Amino acid sequence: MDKKMMAASTSMLLLSLLEEEDMYGYQMIRKLEERSNQVFSLKEGTMYPVLHALEEEGAVESYEKLSETGRMRKYYHLTKKGGRLLKKKTEEWKEYEKAVHAVLEGGVTFAF
Repeated sequence: MDKKMMAASTSMLLLSLLEEEDMYGYQMIRKLEERSNQVFSLKEGTMYPVLHALEEEGAVESYEKLSETGRMRKYYHLTKKGGRLLKKKTEEWKEYEKAVHAVLEGGVTFAF
């Protein structure tokens, strides 16, 4: 997958995962890989700057929690603002996807 295409949707994908449950970084990486049949394979150096930007924006909050192995893990939680952002980004993505399909299919008209 082209990294530029991936970058445009990374925050939406992470917000989508956090809508289901609070998760820690490695868990999000594995879940994305699993659900996308290995198409989305994020590196920590790509994911954490996105999470930190979402946290600064107020879309996610982080907290530490003791894991079953006895290590402290940093978990991320979707805020109400993050839920609204996810809805907006999902709507934008669907509009973009329809437009791309229309072009690929020879200009089929569609309604937004």
